[in-house]
Formats: sequence, C-alpha cells, structure tokens
Amino acid sequence: MTLSLGPGEARRGGPDVLSGAAMSFFRPSSIVAFVRTTIEDRALRRKAICFASIGVINTIVDFSLFSLGHLYFGLPIIPANMCSWIVAVTGSYTMNTLITFAAESGRKLRLQTYGMFLAAQVTGLIANTATVFIASYFIPVLIGKALAIGVSFVVDFSLSNFIVFRQRPQSDAASHGSVSEPRL
Repeated sequence: MTLSLGPGEARRGGPDVLSGAAMSFFRPSSIVAFVRTTIEDRALRRKAICFASIGVINTIVDFSLFSLGHLYFGLPIIPANMCSWIVAVTGSYTMNTLITFAAESGRKLRLQTYGMFLAAQVTGLIANTATVFIASYFIPVLIGKALAIGVSFVVDFSLSNFIVFRQRPQSDAASHGSVSEPRL
C-alpha cells in the first residue's frame, strides 16, 4: 500500500512507518489520502469495518459496565470508568486478534501484543480527548465529541493495523510463537 504524503511524495507502508518522512502523515492532506486508500483497498476496508463493529460492541460493554459500577455498586466515576475501560479494551484485543487480524496474529493471544494494543488504545484515548477539548473552542461540544470519535478510530485502527498486528516476516513471526513468549 502506498500512502501519499503530499505533492510528489509517496511512502511505502512497512515496519519503519513512523520514521523520517512518514511523520508528515499527520498533515490533513495525508490523512485524506490515507482514508481514500483505505476506501479503495477492499481488504483494508473489510478490516476497518470489522474493527469498527468490534468497537461498537466494546463501547456497549464499556458503557454498561461503567453504569453498573457507578450507579449500582456506587463506585466513584474514575475507578468505575477505569474498570469498564480495561474490560472493554481486553475484549477488543481478544476479538480483534481472533477476527479482524486473525491472519496477522495467527489467532494467538500474546502478552506482548496485548501490551502494544493497550498502548495504542491509550494513544487513541489521548487523541480523542485532545480533539474534543480543542474542538469545543470552535464548535458545539457534542459535535466535537463526534469528531473526536472519528479521530480516535483512525488513530486506533492505524496503530493496530500498521504496528500492533502488522504482518511480520516468517522468521519474526515464527519467533513470536516461541515457548519463552508468555501467552494470555
């Protein structure tokens, strides 16, 4: 897959996706090019739809557990939110490993990959929070929140697809199934 970075520039996606010129991916024209490429690539589009569907399920889990913890058990907001978020993210990791990124993960749950997935989700959470905060100065907050959900989806899916569950060369993929690797 080729990502267009700007006028006359192109970059092949791969393990070094966050080095050098690829950092300019975050320019608005590059994000539009990424979305256009995703829409045109059937396999990537299928993964994005599957990832989004799992995200909807996990949003329901997160909201339900938060409500149960806070309203029924009387947990304070922050502990209730942290508990519901970690359960939802764990469910998301499990479903995405077994369904969305089954080919890349070999349908194996791994502690290292789970840690990377958690880090990606935290990055998405930061992008979501920053977007809604900044947008709230320019547009109504609920529209900003909708925009923030879209931004965090792009961040979460991109990190999951290109970093957490990226296709590895055979020798690297074989080493991830070694006995010394703790699995969940």
